[in-house]
Amino acid sequence: MLRFGWWAGCLCYDLAGGQDARATIWLVGRMPVLRMDFSNTLRLRYNRAVMNHWSEIAERLRQELEVRHRAREEALQACRKTIQLCARAIRHLHRHEFEQCRQLLTEAHDQLTQARERLRPYPMLYYAGFLHDAEKEYVEGEVLYAIVLGDALPEPDDLGVEITAYLNGMAEAASECRRYVLDLLRSGELTHAETLLGEMDEIYDELVTFDYPDALTAGLRRTCDALRAVLERTRADLTLTATQKELENTLASVYQSLQQNSGK
Repeated sequence: MLRFGWWAGCLCYDLAGGQDARATIWLVGRMPVLRMDFSNTLRLRYNRAVMNHWSEIAERLRQELEVRHRAREEALQACRKTIQLCARAIRHLHRHEFEQCRQLLTEAHDQLTQARERLRPYPMLYYAGFLHDAEKEYVEGEVLYAIVLGDALPEPDDLGVEITAYLNGMAEAASECRRYVLDLLRSGELTHAETLLGEMDEIYDELVTFDYPDALTAGLRRTCDALRAVLERTRADLTLTATQKELENTLASVYQSLQQNSGK
């Protein structure tokens, strides 16, 4: 049905199209303008189609997030297990139980590999931070094991860790070495203790040369500051023990000379 009239100074032709839609042609000057007016029925159908499509999108995204959630939970569990195994390995190392230490570090490596493989498809989770912490603890255990046994230091590619985790793990291993040095001082092994202190110094001297922003080194500068304090305390303890040992030897020598002179 064709209807026409005037609206706001413009000639209007109204074409009724039943219950669903209506087309209106506006004549603005000589330029016709077509406007479609949808009825409530068509509008409801359109909204329902839009919302159905959104529900499909939401369900697909929900499934994807569920897969990522499972990967994160499995990786978190593996990282926690790695940290626990490394802590136990270091305790066995201080007790001179080297075979048990080696076995625990191997298990930690397997757990860390599992966590890394679960997170590799998801970079956001891979670099979230908890994998870095696990790698750092693993590096600490491996490096400390090599220092104590006099082996060559493992390289990042050998351990399969990131550079930042390797550097921070080296600093943590050097700090943990203080405990082993103190055990050597108590047992009177000054030469071995001096050797380990020298290796701690070498690690620190190289680490402080990595003068890069924390975004690249993950707080390495603060870790080096803590290592420097550990080195100074360890050097003071070693110097004091060496001085006391020298004094004891001098007193023993004097006492022996007095005993010999008194016997004559």
